[in-house]
Amino acid sequence: MLSQSARLTALAERRVGTSLRRGKYQLDALLGVGSMAAVYRASHRNGKLVAVKMLHTELVADDALHARFLRESYIANQVDHPGLVRVLDDDVDDDGATFLVLELLEGRTLEDERQALGGTLPPQRALEIVRELLLVLVAVHARGVVHRDLKPDNVFLTTSGAVKLLDLGIAHLGESRLTVAGQALGSPAYMAPEQARGEHDQVDARSDLFGVGAILFTLLTGRAVHEGPNPRARLIMAATQQARSVFEVWPEAKGAVANVVDVALRFEKTQRWSSAEQMLQAIDGVLGLIRPATVRPPSMTPPGAPPAPPPVAAPIAAPPALPAPCAVADPAVEPAAGPATEPEPGPPPLPRAPDTVRGWPAEWSADLPDADRPPR
Repeated sequence: MLSQSARLTALAERRVGTSLRRGKYQLDALLGVGSMAAVYRASHRNGKLVAVKMLHTELVADDALHARFLRESYIANQVDHPGLVRVLDDDVDDDGATFLVLELLEGRTLEDERQALGGTLPPQRALEIVRELLLVLVAVHARGVVHRDLKPDNVFLTTSGAVKLLDLGIAHLGESRLTVAGQALGSPAYMAPEQARGEHDQVDARSDLFGVGAILFTLLTGRAVHEGPNPRARLIMAATQQARSVFEVWPEAKGAVANVVDVALRFEKTQRWSSAEQMLQAIDGVLGLIRPATVRPPSMTPPGAPPAPPPVAAPIAAPPALPAPCAVADPAVEPAAGPATEPEPGPPPLPRAPDTVRGWPAEWSADLPDADRPPR
C-alpha cells in the first residue's frame, strides 16, 4: 500500500507532459510534491519558462485549503520584496485544478545545501544566509504577515546567490481567520511553543524568529532543536519543553553565535528577540566578529626609500561593558611591535535581549570558560 506522499507523487507525475488552459502552459517536469500542492517546471506558449504550483485535486473542494493556497499569491504581491517568489498568475484549468504561475528559480533549497555539505554549514555561511532571510522577514512582518512555516526546505538559494523565502501558503495575514483553534500548522522541528500548542492568537513575528533560530541551530549543529521518535512526539516537545542550548550539541560554539541562537529559541516569546530588525542587528554584530579581519594596503613609499614594514592588523574592539552581573569583558589585545595601521572601527555591539534571559551576553571570545556557559 502506497504512503500518502508516494500516492500524491504518483498522481502528480501523471500530469507531466500535459498542458493547462488549452495549451497556455506545458508541464515539462515535476520539481517537487508537498502536502498541499505539486510544483512543475513549465513553458508558456510564448516560450518563457515558469514554475507552476498546482493544488492537489482532492483539496480543491476544501474551501479553507483552497483559500489558503490562493493566499500565497496575494501575500507575495502585496509585500513585493525580491526575497519572495513573484507570483505571475493564478488560474483554474478546465478540469477544475487550481494553479499558480511563479517565477522559475534555479538553485536548490537550504535543506538540500545542508545535506550536500554533510549536514552542517560553516558558521559564517550559515549566518550570512540567515541574515538575508531576516531582511525578507523585516519586509514581511512590516506588512502584518507571519510566515509560520520557516524551515530549511522553505529557504531557496539561487545560482545567482540570492536567498528566497518560499511557501506563504499558511502565512497569517492581518485579521485572517482561516485557521482552526487548537490545530497546529507548520513543521514541528521548527515550530515555536505557542504555535505547537495551536494558540493561533498568540502567534506573531516572534514565533517566526523562533523558526529562524531553529534553522540556524540545525545549520550549525546538524541536529534538530527537539528530537523525538515521530512528528507527534516532536510536536509535544515543542509545545512543552524549553529548547536546548547550542552548547549541549556543539560545545565548541563561540559565545556570541550561541547567544543569538539561544535567545531566538526562548520558550517565552517575550524573552526572544523582539523583532527581525533586532535579531538582524545581532547577526551583523556576530559577523563583524567572525569574518576575517581586513588589512589596509601599505602606503606608497618614495623611490630609493627602504621598504615599509608589513602592516599590522588592527585588534577588534571589545564591546562596551555591561552592568554586573552580565558584563564579561574581553581581554585587551596588544598590537604587535612596530608601526601599525590606523585601527579599523570595531563591530557594532550586540543589542541586549530582555534582562530575564539568563547568561546574556556571554563572552565574545572564541571559547566560553565553563563558568560562563549558560546553565543546561
